[in-house]
Order: sequence, then structure tokens, then C-alpha cells
Amino acid sequence: MERTRADGAATGAAAVARPADAASAGRTAPLGGFGHSPADEDRRRGVRRMKALATGLLLTVAVIYVLAKWAQSAGAGGWTGFVAAAAEAGMVGALADWFAVTALFKRPMGLPIPHTAIIPTKKDQLGQSLGDFVGENFLSDEVVRRRLRAVGIGSRLGGWLAEPKNADRVTAELSTALRGALTVLRDSDVQAVVGEAVTRRADAQEIAPGIGTLLEKVVAEGGHTRVVDLVCARAHDWLVEHGDSVMEAVSGGAPGWTPRFVDRRVGDRVYKELLRFVTEMRDMPGHPARGAVDRFLTDFATDLQSDPETRAKIERLKSEVLGRGEVQDLIASAWGAVRAMIVAAAEDERSQLRLRVRASLLSLGQRMAVDARLQNKVDGWLEGAAGYVVTTYQGEITSLITDTVAGWDAAHTSRKIEAHIGRDLQFIRINGTVVGALAGLAIYTVSQALG
Repeated sequence: MERTRADGAATGAAAVARPADAASAGRTAPLGGFGHSPADEDRRRGVRRMKALATGLLLTVAVIYVLAKWAQSAGAGGWTGFVAAAAEAGMVGALADWFAVTALFKRPMGLPIPHTAIIPTKKDQLGQSLGDFVGENFLSDEVVRRRLRAVGIGSRLGGWLAEPKNADRVTAELSTALRGALTVLRDSDVQAVVGEAVTRRADAQEIAPGIGTLLEKVVAEGGHTRVVDLVCARAHDWLVEHGDSVMEAVSGGAPGWTPRFVDRRVGDRVYKELLRFVTEMRDMPGHPARGAVDRFLTDFATDLQSDPETRAKIERLKSEVLGRGEVQDLIASAWGAVRAMIVAAAEDERSQLRLRVRASLLSLGQRMAVDARLQNKVDGWLEGAAGYVVTTYQGEITSLITDTVAGWDAAHTSRKIEAHIGRDLQFIRINGTVVGALAGLAIYTVSQALG
């Protein structure tokens, strides 16, 4: 009988190790929250049915034991001893496993027996152990890298992106995210940042040498001739249209003692000469005045690059221009136009922005699907990022588990866990009854055979 009790206790001790296996066998409902869902009620009904079955089996072997002992005392024969021994050991196994299973969730029969009600009293320690287990076995750099390498995200992502419908989906999601981000940002904040950034960048960098280099290149390539042509053409048209104004201006500037007809003749002469000069400059590419403009621009470009005085004047002019309120308002208002343009492009499925993003995603997916080098590069980026996260924030991630478990109500947590794994634990009681009975029968048989 001592060996039978030892076997029953050993079977009961396995109850502590079995819940994890039972939980991993397909229980997917989380152990968080304090609500009672219909799924929880279904689980509790299943647990109650299994408890009734295990208890019924215990009562059955108890009745068999009583009847076997009665038959043995009545002289029914030697077989009654075998039946009584099997039933007795079955009762011991059943009671031992009932105690072991019950002790996980509460104190058996309300007795303050040490090392019982393990889950309610050791909830925080279990949470800490669970967090440590997850950190050591799942949140290590080596484990994460090995798992990601086995998955082959680069090739899978490439094949997925190469599908047009998936590229459309990603493009739509990116557009939604972009619109959301632009909606969250306050225009005043962005305008202030843009204005400050442009002003600071302009103040920090001298612009005269760059302008001089650009002007020198434009003059050397003849790019300024179109501007000179435009100015000459507009000047000619203006003179033709406002000839009277020119003559009046010349006449009005003449001395008061000159006759008026002389002033008119002088004004007319000046106007005609001015018109002739502008016309010739417009129609003659080799006009001396054009050459003078070329020399002036060339000299000015050289001064912008090498003359300290000219460069200082340009810097002062730059500071004065940037300091004006109108310029700052113009810089800040540019964000509004850019924002409206981006939002409109993000909303329009046929916009160049979305079409280019979609084409880029498809191209990237096609390359990633076949280019092993690119796949390895993407996998390396993901492995490095994931490794950095788990090594840097392992404590924060595992503390989420321990803090969450610590915040649960002990009694409710016990009931939740029992609802998830209690039905499987009742099989331990059933197995304990059956195995105990077989062990008792074997021990009694051996003892009878050895006399």
C-alpha cells in the first residue's frame, strides 16, 4: 500500500508539469482581461463535465472496493482480493491526483495545507518566471536572427510585392498614412520649422560665390541672350506705345528759358534716337551694347567669386531680404501649397505620385523575388533591426508580461486559467484512477505469487 500511495503521489505531481503541455495543445484564448465571454462559459461547462466524470469514476471504484471487501468477508473466493486491491489503489490514485489538481487553483477542502493554491498565491512569481522564460528563449538576438533567417522574409516579401494587387494595397495604405500624418501636423508648427530651417541654412552659407559661378556658366554658354532679347523687345514695344510720355519727360526736364518748340524738337530727337538704339540692339546680335552687357556680366560674375567687397554686399543684401516679413511669410506659406499638393496627389489614384510609388514597389518586388543579393541585404537589415530591438528592449518587453500578470486579480486569474486548462487536467485524475488500479492489481498479484 505504501508503494501504491507513492505511485499515486508521483502521478499527482505530474499535474504541475502537465498544464503547460495542455495549454500548448490548442488553447488560444488569452489569459488577460476580466470579462466573461461566451467562450469562457463554454470552457467552464466542459471543465464541470470532466470533473463530474472524474469524480464519478472515483465513486465507482469506491463502490467496487466496498462490494469486493463485502464479498471477500462473505467467502466469495480469492478473486475478491484482487478486485479489492485494484479498487483500493484506484481510490488512492484518484484522491492523490484530485489533491494535486485542486492544489493548483485553491486549497483542497479549504484546509491551509502548505504549497497549495499555487496559482493564486504564486501568481506574481509565475508571471516573473514566464517573463524570464520568454526573454531567455524567445527574445534573444540569436533566436530572433535564426528564426528570421529561416523564414526568408526578403524573398517572400519580394514575391508578395511583385503582385499588382498587393502593390496597389501597399500604395493605398501609404497614401492613407501620409494623409493622416499631414492632417495631424499643425500648419503653424511646420511653417515655423520650415521658415527657421530655410533662414538658418541661408545665413550659414555664403551665396555670392555660387551665384558668381552660375552666372559665369550662363554667360559662357550664352544662356543670358534670351533675357537680353526679351528686355530689348519689351523696351522697344514700350517706347513705341509710350512715345508721348518719353517726349514729355524730356521736355519737362528742359530749362525754363528755352522755347517750347525747341524742347519738343529735342524731345522728339531723343525719343527717335532712343528708339533707334533699342531697335538696333534688338535686331543685331553683334551690337556693341550687347557686348558691353556680356563684359559687365562676366566681370560681375568674377567679382562675386573673388572680390571681398562685392561678396560682403551680397551677404548684407541677403540678410536684409531674409529679414523682411514678406519674405518670411512667403517661405512659411510655401508649406501650405506643398501640403495641399501632396494631399491631392495622395487622394488621386491616378496621380503621378501614386503611380510612381506603385511602379517602384512593383519593381522592387520583382527584383527582390529573384535577386539573392538583395534578399540577403533585406534579411540582414531586418535581422539587425529585430536583434537590436530584442537586445535593447528585452527588459521592457518582458516587464509587460510580469506587470500584466501582477495586475490580475488572483482569484479571477485562477478561474480563468482553470477554464482554459482544467478540462485537460481532469484527465490526470482519470488516468490516476486507472493507473492506480492497475498498479495496485499488479502489486497484489506479485505479493500473492511470492506468498
